[in-house]
Amino acid sequence: MFSSAYLAGLGAGAGLIIAIGAQNAFVLRQGLQRLHVGPVVLVCILADISLILLGVAGMGLMVQEHPGLLQWLRYAGAAFLTAYGLLALWRAWRGESGLQPAGDGAGSRSRVVVACLAFTLLNPHVYLDTVVLLGSLSTHYEGERRWIFAGGAATASLLWFLSLGYGARFLLPIFRSSVAWRIFDVAVAAFMLTLAALLLMQPVG
Repeated sequence: MFSSAYLAGLGAGAGLIIAIGAQNAFVLRQGLQRLHVGPVVLVCILADISLILLGVAGMGLMVQEHPGLLQWLRYAGAAFLTAYGLLALWRAWRGESGLQPAGDGAGSRSRVVVACLAFTLLNPHVYLDTVVLLGSLSTHYEGERRWIFAGGAATASLLWFLSLGYGARFLLPIFRSSVAWRIFDVAVAAFMLTLAALLLMQPVG
């Protein structure tokens, strides 16, 4: 039945996308700041859906055959995560409230969108999850059912990023304190730097 393929895609997509990651932490921060939430959510959804469709179309096999691409993304992603982690530490040290938009242009829409793209596309695990793994799982279905599976996975991405970006506002009472933002930024810094170290130490693939 088509519904079983859709539910399988929905479950597989949710299991991979909802796992905590640098991209999700970034979306959460933008949601808490209520700063360019729409563009950030849209970029995440479109990128995920595009990669899912590429995987179902057979791109996953090409990625597996060219591991050098993932290795390049591994080092570029580690460098980006390190820079972002150090920036979070700087914010925590200065005690800047995350609810105050940056005055130096760092909070401009274009920079936020570029940062979101970097979190999304410089993470090799994104390709392993969406292109390779979901692409491989889709091969269990034939014909139109493969695209029904992809539709389920795409729906999971849509629901998750909408919930994360726009649902973050319910946490705002907690984050009206500068202390809470300092704790959040320290946690983000530790998380980003740990991810960067893991990317450097562990082979991808």
